[in-house]
Amino acid sequence: MRILLIEDDPVLVDGLHYTLSKTGYKVTAAMTGAVAEHLLGVQEFDLVVLDLGLPDLEGLDLLNNIRQQKLPLPILILTARDDPNDKVKGMQAGADDYLTKPFELKELEARIHALLRRCYGGFQNDVVVGRLALNTCENQILFDGLPLPLLPREYAVMEVLLLEAGKVVSKNRLAQRLAPKTGTIPDNAVEVYVHRLRKRIEDYGITIKTLRGLGYMLDVIDA
Repeated sequence: MRILLIEDDPVLVDGLHYTLSKTGYKVTAAMTGAVAEHLLGVQEFDLVVLDLGLPDLEGLDLLNNIRQQKLPLPILILTARDDPNDKVKGMQAGADDYLTKPFELKELEARIHALLRRCYGGFQNDVVVGRLALNTCENQILFDGLPLPLLPREYAVMEVLLLEAGKVVSKNRLAQRLAPKTGTIPDNAVEVYVHRLRKRIEDYGITIKTLRGLGYMLDVIDA
Protein backbone atom coordinates (compact mmCIF):
# COMPACT_ATOMS: atom_id res chain seq x y z
CA MET A 1 0.00 0.00 0.00
CA ARG A 2 1.30 3.45 -0.95
CA ILE A 3 1.25 6.34 1.52
CA LEU A 4 1.89 10.00 0.71
CA LEU A 5 3.35 11.66 3.81
CA ILE A 6 2.92 15.45 3.65
CA GLU A 7 5.08 16.85 6.46
CA ASP A 8 7.70 19.61 6.65
CA ASP A 9 9.64 18.41 9.72
CA PRO A 10 12.63 16.49 8.27
CA VAL A 11 13.26 14.56 11.52
CA LEU A 12 9.65 13.40 11.69
CA VAL A 13 9.66 12.58 7.98
CA ASP A 14 12.74 10.37 8.38
CA GLY A 15 11.30 8.63 11.44
CA LEU A 16 7.90 7.94 9.92
CA HIS A 17 9.39 6.88 6.60
CA TYR A 18 11.60 4.35 8.39
CA THR A 19 8.86 3.03 10.69
CA LEU A 20 6.08 2.76 8.13
CA SER A 21 8.40 1.24 5.51
CA LYS A 22 9.38 -1.48 7.99
CA THR A 23 5.67 -2.22 8.45
CA GLY A 24 5.40 -2.88 4.72
CA TYR A 25 4.05 0.41 3.37
CA LYS A 26 5.62 2.24 0.43
CA VAL A 27 6.09 5.79 1.70
CA THR A 28 6.66 8.90 -0.43
CA ALA A 29 7.33 12.17 1.40
CA ALA A 30 6.39 15.71 0.36
CA MET A 31 7.66 18.60 2.50
CA THR A 32 5.60 21.32 0.81
CA GLY A 33 2.07 21.61 -0.48
CA ALA A 34 3.31 22.26 -4.01
CA VAL A 35 5.30 19.03 -4.08
CA ALA A 36 2.34 17.14 -2.65
CA GLU A 37 -0.01 18.43 -5.34
CA HIS A 38 2.51 17.50 -8.04
CA LEU A 39 2.90 13.97 -6.67
CA LEU A 40 -0.86 13.49 -6.44
CA GLY A 41 -1.07 14.42 -10.12
CA VAL A 42 1.51 11.90 -11.36
CA GLN A 43 1.34 9.02 -8.86
CA GLU A 44 -1.32 6.79 -7.34
CA PHE A 45 -1.56 6.59 -3.55
CA ASP A 46 -3.75 4.57 -1.21
CA LEU A 47 -3.67 6.97 1.76
CA VAL A 48 -2.47 10.48 2.67
CA VAL A 49 -1.00 11.56 6.01
CA LEU A 50 -1.29 15.35 6.10
CA ASP A 51 0.30 17.95 8.36
CA LEU A 52 -1.65 21.21 8.52
CA GLY A 53 1.32 23.52 9.12
CA LEU A 54 3.02 23.49 5.74
CA PRO A 55 5.49 26.24 4.74
CA ASP A 56 3.83 27.24 1.47
CA LEU A 57 0.18 26.23 1.73
CA GLU A 58 -2.35 25.94 4.53
CA GLY A 59 -3.02 22.24 5.09
CA LEU A 60 -6.78 22.71 5.08
CA ASP A 61 -6.55 24.41 1.69
CA LEU A 62 -4.59 21.45 0.35
CA LEU A 63 -7.20 19.11 1.82
CA ASN A 64 -9.96 21.07 0.11
CA ASN A 65 -8.07 20.90 -3.19
CA ILE A 66 -7.75 17.13 -2.94
CA ARG A 67 -11.43 16.69 -2.17
CA GLN A 68 -12.45 19.02 -5.02
CA GLN A 69 -10.55 16.75 -7.41
CA LYS A 70 -12.65 13.86 -6.05
CA LEU A 71 -9.57 11.72 -5.48
CA PRO A 72 -10.76 8.55 -3.68
CA LEU A 73 -8.17 8.77 -0.91
CA PRO A 74 -8.49 8.30 2.84
CA ILE A 75 -6.77 11.26 4.51
CA LEU A 76 -5.39 11.28 8.04
CA ILE A 77 -4.49 14.69 9.48
CA LEU A 78 -1.39 14.57 11.69
CA THR A 79 -0.88 17.94 13.36
CA ALA A 80 0.15 19.84 16.46
CA ARG A 81 -3.15 21.76 16.39
CA ASP A 82 -5.06 20.27 19.32
CA ASP A 83 -7.93 22.75 19.54
CA PRO A 84 -11.26 20.90 19.13
CA ASN A 85 -12.34 23.55 16.62
CA ASP A 86 -9.37 22.67 14.39
CA LYS A 87 -10.42 19.03 14.46
CA VAL A 88 -13.97 19.97 13.51
CA LYS A 89 -12.68 22.09 10.61
CA GLY A 90 -10.44 19.25 9.43
CA MET A 91 -13.21 16.67 9.48
CA GLN A 92 -15.63 19.06 7.78
CA ALA A 93 -13.05 19.72 5.07
CA GLY A 94 -12.95 16.00 4.25
CA ALA A 95 -10.41 14.36 6.55
CA ASP A 96 -11.17 10.76 7.56
CA ASP A 97 -9.23 10.89 10.84
CA TYR A 98 -7.38 13.42 12.99
CA LEU A 99 -4.39 12.69 15.24
CA THR A 100 -2.53 15.32 17.25
CA LYS A 101 1.19 15.58 17.97
CA PRO A 102 2.88 14.26 20.03
CA PHE A 103 1.56 10.79 19.27
CA GLU A 104 2.43 7.13 19.77
CA LEU A 105 3.71 5.37 16.65
CA LYS A 106 1.57 2.33 17.47
CA GLU A 107 -1.55 4.49 17.49
CA LEU A 108 -0.64 6.04 14.14
CA GLU A 109 -0.05 2.59 12.64
CA ALA A 110 -3.36 1.36 14.04
CA ARG A 111 -5.26 4.33 12.63
CA ILE A 112 -3.65 3.92 9.21
CA HIS A 113 -4.52 0.23 9.16
CA ALA A 114 -8.10 0.96 10.24
CA LEU A 115 -8.56 3.56 7.51
CA LEU A 116 -7.22 1.23 4.83
CA ARG A 117 -9.43 -1.59 6.07
CA ARG A 118 -12.49 0.67 6.08
CA CYS A 119 -11.83 2.23 2.68
CA TYR A 120 -10.68 -0.84 0.77
CA GLY A 121 -13.31 -3.35 1.80
CA GLY A 122 -11.87 -5.59 4.48
CA PHE A 123 -8.19 -4.73 3.97
CA GLN A 124 -5.95 -7.36 5.57
CA ASN A 125 -2.30 -8.34 5.27
CA ASP A 126 -3.39 -10.79 2.54
CA VAL A 127 -5.82 -9.98 -0.27
CA VAL A 128 -6.95 -13.29 -1.78
CA VAL A 129 -8.49 -13.89 -5.19
CA GLY A 130 -8.86 -17.55 -6.08
CA ARG A 131 -5.44 -19.18 -5.78
CA LEU A 132 -3.62 -15.84 -5.92
CA ALA A 133 -2.89 -13.66 -2.89
CA LEU A 134 -1.30 -10.27 -2.37
CA ASN A 135 0.73 -10.03 0.83
CA THR A 136 0.69 -6.29 1.51
CA CYS A 137 3.29 -6.48 4.28
CA GLU A 138 5.90 -8.38 2.25
CA ASN A 139 4.94 -6.80 -1.10
CA GLN A 140 4.62 -10.22 -2.69
CA ILE A 141 2.08 -11.92 -4.91
CA LEU A 142 1.64 -15.58 -4.05
CA PHE A 143 0.23 -18.59 -5.89
CA ASP A 144 -0.86 -21.37 -3.54
CA GLY A 145 1.34 -19.75 -0.89
CA LEU A 146 4.49 -19.56 -3.03
CA PRO A 147 5.91 -16.26 -4.37
CA LEU A 148 5.04 -15.57 -8.00
CA PRO A 149 8.12 -14.13 -9.76
CA LEU A 150 7.14 -10.85 -11.40
CA LEU A 151 9.03 -7.92 -12.82
CA PRO A 152 8.50 -4.62 -10.94
CA ARG A 153 6.01 -3.24 -13.47
CA GLU A 154 4.15 -6.56 -13.65
CA TYR A 155 3.86 -6.46 -9.87
CA ALA A 156 2.62 -2.86 -9.97
CA VAL A 157 -0.24 -3.79 -12.31
CA MET A 158 -1.18 -6.95 -10.40
CA GLU A 159 -1.10 -5.11 -7.06
CA VAL A 160 -3.75 -2.63 -8.21
CA LEU A 161 -5.92 -5.32 -9.80
CA LEU A 162 -5.79 -7.51 -6.68
CA LEU A 163 -6.56 -4.62 -4.33
CA GLU A 164 -9.54 -3.71 -6.53
CA ALA A 165 -10.59 -7.31 -7.33
CA GLY A 166 -14.14 -7.39 -8.64
CA LYS A 167 -13.98 -3.69 -9.55
CA VAL A 168 -13.05 -1.98 -12.80
CA VAL A 169 -9.62 -0.32 -12.77
CA SER A 170 -9.14 2.41 -15.35
CA LYS A 171 -6.33 2.32 -17.88
CA ASN A 172 -5.17 5.71 -16.62
CA ARG A 173 -4.77 4.42 -13.07
CA LEU A 174 -2.66 1.49 -14.27
CA ALA A 175 -0.59 3.83 -16.43
CA GLN A 176 0.17 5.99 -13.39
CA ARG A 177 1.33 2.94 -11.44
CA LEU A 178 3.62 1.94 -14.31
CA ALA A 179 5.26 5.38 -14.45
CA PRO A 180 5.03 6.82 -10.93
CA LYS A 181 7.97 9.20 -11.29
CA THR A 182 7.91 10.51 -14.81
CA GLY A 183 4.21 10.14 -15.53
CA THR A 184 5.05 9.06 -19.11
CA ILE A 185 5.05 5.58 -20.64
CA PRO A 186 4.53 4.26 -24.19
CA ASP A 187 0.89 4.46 -25.29
CA ASN A 188 0.53 0.69 -25.47
CA ALA A 189 2.38 -0.13 -22.21
CA VAL A 190 -0.74 -0.96 -20.21
CA GLU A 191 -2.04 -3.29 -22.93
CA VAL A 192 1.35 -4.99 -23.16
CA TYR A 193 1.58 -5.69 -19.43
CA VAL A 194 -2.06 -6.74 -19.12
CA HIS A 195 -1.64 -9.15 -22.03
CA ARG A 196 1.56 -10.54 -20.55
CA LEU A 197 0.00 -11.01 -17.11
CA ARG A 198 -3.20 -12.50 -18.50
CA LYS A 199 -1.22 -15.25 -20.23
CA ARG A 200 0.63 -16.03 -16.99
CA ILE A 201 -2.26 -16.09 -14.54
CA GLU A 202 -4.89 -17.88 -16.64
CA ASP A 203 -3.11 -21.12 -15.78
CA TYR A 204 -3.93 -20.29 -12.15
CA GLY A 205 -7.65 -19.92 -12.79
CA ILE A 206 -7.60 -16.10 -12.85
CA THR A 207 -8.06 -13.75 -15.80
CA ILE A 208 -7.97 -10.02 -16.50
CA LYS A 209 -11.12 -8.91 -18.27
CA THR A 210 -11.03 -5.95 -20.64
CA LEU A 211 -14.09 -3.69 -20.46
CA ARG A 212 -13.99 -1.48 -23.52
CA GLY A 213 -13.86 2.19 -22.65
CA LEU A 214 -13.80 1.48 -18.91
CA GLY A 215 -10.67 -0.45 -17.98
CA TYR A 216 -9.71 -3.84 -16.60
CA MET A 217 -10.98 -6.18 -13.92
CA LEU A 218 -9.49 -9.24 -12.22
CA ASP A 219 -11.86 -12.23 -12.24
CA VAL A 220 -11.89 -15.92 -11.34
CA ILE A 221 -12.34 -18.23 -14.32
CA ASP A 222 -15.35 -20.51 -13.90
CA ALA A 223 -14.29 -24.10 -13.37
